[in-house]
Amino acid sequence: MIHDIVTQLDNLVGALQTQLFVGVIEPLFYHFGLMGYADDLYDSLYWVIVGLLEIAATYALLRPLEALRPLEVWSDRKALRTDVLYTWIAKLGLINLAVFLLLQPLFSHWQSLMVIYHVPNIDLSNRLGVTDKPLISFAVYLVVLDFAGYWYHRWQHRFGVWWELHAVHHSQQQVSMWADDRNHFLDSVLLAAYFAVISLFIGVEPNQYVVLIAVGNLLQSIQHVNARLPYHWLLERIIVSPAFHRRHHAIGYGHEGTRYGCNFGVLFPWWDMLLGTASWDKTVEATGIRDQLPVPQGTAREYGQGLLAQQWYAFARIGERLAGRRRYTSDVS
Repeated sequence: MIHDIVTQLDNLVGALQTQLFVGVIEPLFYHFGLMGYADDLYDSLYWVIVGLLEIAATYALLRPLEALRPLEVWSDRKALRTDVLYTWIAKLGLINLAVFLLLQPLFSHWQSLMVIYHVPNIDLSNRLGVTDKPLISFAVYLVVLDFAGYWYHRWQHRFGVWWELHAVHHSQQQVSMWADDRNHFLDSVLLAAYFAVISLFIGVEPNQYVVLIAVGNLLQSIQHVNARLPYHWLLERIIVSPAFHRRHHAIGYGHEGTRYGCNFGVLFPWWDMLLGTASWDKTVEATGIRDQLPVPQGTAREYGQGLLAQQWYAFARIGERLAGRRRYTSDVS
């Protein structure tokens, strides 16, 4: 049944993709002599349409929850406007798709070399014998990529220069359904390349990759929702809950500096549970970064209110850190 639903959705997106391309894009490209780029754009439309549908579904499902059952009430929601812009940029998925398509020819060449030199190919669905079972294959890929995502997330907090990029995400003090996509663009490119390399190496198909990313994006939006959701003991140990992830955003608990942290799981808390980084404390704490706080609690550091300022300030912090002028309390603890 689930496979039939996924197939129907894929057919719907494919039909919209064809109609939009034939009815709008192709005539424009033909008129301006850009038909050489038509095939690439046609492929990109699939991701864009999935992103648009995802934004609509996320808003329809989560915004009412934030209005009816808010965890925090903010009199001024201006800080969220930039996050909405980040969401539109990220959910359309152009960065992920571009990196994936750019790396695919390289991996095709590597796979040819592997055949020539008799190097075994890593195709998980084939090795596990689930090639004819798309849902099981999808689940396997999702778990493997989530394990990879856990370590990527830990590295973001472990290495100081990398943290300065990731701090763009953590600097939001009003965590909401829009906060998931608030990231530095350089970090987004690195993350897209990281997942694309792993996905191509284990045999993920392009269309399947789009769905994997879309499912991950939706679940991460739920994790950041500013609403009281009743996850019970068992469910929150199967999938990352908003309370579990909020602990990761809490000042002084989940992320500061490069020496400690908790709740790094992207979709599943299993890796935190296995590796000793899980915290189940549901106390509602302030979110953000300590040095954003006013003196004496922090240093009243400015992380930028707008998208461009947030992107630029990250590079400035990296420069300070490389020059030895940037430290966190937990860096020296």
